[in-house]
Amino acid sequence: MNNYRDPRGRSSQDFMELAIEENNVLEETFEDAFENLPLANKMDLRCSLEECTMALNLFLNNRFSEALELLRPWSKESMYHALGYSTILVMQAAMTFEHQDIQNGISTMKEALQTCQKFRKRNTMVESLSSLVSKSSMDQLSEEEMHAEICYAECLLQKAALTFLQDENMINFIKGGLKIRTSYQIYKECYSVLQMTQGNKKQKETYFQFEGGVKLGIGAFNLMLSLLPARVLRLLEFIGFSGNRELGLIQLREGASGSSLRSTLCSLTLLLFHTYVSLVLGTGEANIEEAETLLEPYLQKFPNGSLILFYSARIELLKGNFEKAQVIFQNCIKSQEEWKQIHHLCYWELMWCYTFQQEWLMAYHYADLLCKESRWSKAIYVFQKAAILSMLPDEEVKPTGENIVSLFRQVEGLKQRIAGKSIPTEKFAVRKSRRYSSAAFPVKLILPALEMMYIWNGFTVVGKRPDLTENLLITIEKAETTLQNETRKHEEENTTRWEHTKRRERFSRFGKESREKCSDYFTDDQCLVQLLKGLCLKHLGRLLQAELCFNQVIQSEKQLKFDHYLVPFTLYELGLLYQLQGDTEKALRIIETAKTNYKDYSMESRLHFRIHAALSSLKGSPASTP
Repeated sequence: MNNYRDPRGRSSQDFMELAIEENNVLEETFEDAFENLPLANKMDLRCSLEECTMALNLFLNNRFSEALELLRPWSKESMYHALGYSTILVMQAAMTFEHQDIQNGISTMKEALQTCQKFRKRNTMVESLSSLVSKSSMDQLSEEEMHAEICYAECLLQKAALTFLQDENMINFIKGGLKIRTSYQIYKECYSVLQMTQGNKKQKETYFQFEGGVKLGIGAFNLMLSLLPARVLRLLEFIGFSGNRELGLIQLREGASGSSLRSTLCSLTLLLFHTYVSLVLGTGEANIEEAETLLEPYLQKFPNGSLILFYSARIELLKGNFEKAQVIFQNCIKSQEEWKQIHHLCYWELMWCYTFQQEWLMAYHYADLLCKESRWSKAIYVFQKAAILSMLPDEEVKPTGENIVSLFRQVEGLKQRIAGKSIPTEKFAVRKSRRYSSAAFPVKLILPALEMMYIWNGFTVVGKRPDLTENLLITIEKAETTLQNETRKHEEENTTRWEHTKRRERFSRFGKESREKCSDYFTDDQCLVQLLKGLCLKHLGRLLQAELCFNQVIQSEKQLKFDHYLVPFTLYELGLLYQLQGDTEKALRIIETAKTNYKDYSMESRLHFRIHAALSSLKGSPASTP
């Protein structure tokens, strides 16, 4: 993927070198002298682009309120001011998850759409734009009308995202889908216009700003659609969607190497893909080198920018430099107080940094902060807090004042819905927490923090550190021994349970019921331990031992009673193990088995995303569709 060349023969490295050179002078209009920005008395297209570039720089320099104040006066008169102003409020709504913020974001985005509509060609719909393209004439659209199409498409996309967050009404879900489709069609038509005019050296600067908007939209759409499993994408292709990862990456890289307003947004989109999406929804093979190259000019320009610091810390975390990542996350928190939501992103990452190092009390500290301050997913935060405390001995839990059983019992009541659907990770947490629902016989989870770490693909990250992976293996093997000892103890107790008096016999039946409840989960717990153990062994290079662990899980399939997700996930991991050993044919067969032979298990959609990425890698092609 990193060796592609575009039609002009330029390579990925060429784009990265261009990014370093051009972003050093990117948005030079920003200076700290803009403490009291004068209001413009005229706002043509060129001026609006310049002023929005200033606002973007203010935003990246932690001056969020100033960015809003700069954009506000013209937000109902200028399409770019409208887009920029509403985008900041949409970001705020998505990060706070507060109902009022979401309503404000939707209201502002509606106004932005109306403002953009005023600049679009009268009575122009996607079909009208298509007919203009067929005439091969750019005279039919003015500069403003071209930009209005792109701004309108961006606004539609953001409004759709907020519509999904608004409530669980299916009508809103359909409305959001239609907005996304309309946005996608506008981008496709604008891309056709762009292709027709490539090579025209007489274009104005505002045209190259339009080009940047097209590259951002086409790149982001293709990249994200390419991640979807084939069965989902087939449905979307029926209504006009398609996704080509290579095209998406090329467009975003070209956009990032330019000097348009959207160059920064192209870079941030690529950073999001490399540092998050490829890990959570892929095999975990992130392109860290490209991410570092993309971020470097912004680190020089905005050394204290919270968003830039956050990505810098995230890159260090993915490299396995957890101690350095922790320092940068703390600097990110200290860099500004206005948007506490960015603090919450840092708390989440710090929680995982300390989890990878098994510093459980520090991990608990950040999970507790998230429970108290963030609304994003109370169910996950409370589950994480309880799971982390479960890794500690009782004497270390007591000073925290927390009751682990009580925490697990809270999880189900905190579950929420987005776009009419339960969040898969919350459903998983609720299902696991139900082991504590019985007042008489709560059944302790085994290694719950490490199980959730696997769900977030954390073993791929901690696997960069052999020392920490060895420590995790020791913890897992201790749990394995404890599990075996408890089973042996229960078997011994069962042999004497009928030798008591009637009174004791009743007590024994009570104990028998408790033991049977525990034994119901024995195979599930044993298989979870073997999966986690196999992952550690794989990252330590002990591949044959890892294979034995994975096969033990697969062979226990018929004995599983609750955690049926373990077998398809283990098959997937076994396939990756065979890939590591160079047996591509066997890897393909095993992963295809996981894909086709199992359904209706926990986290199914997440596994299908990972399977899609793995199969695309194994077949030697980018994860794309024709």
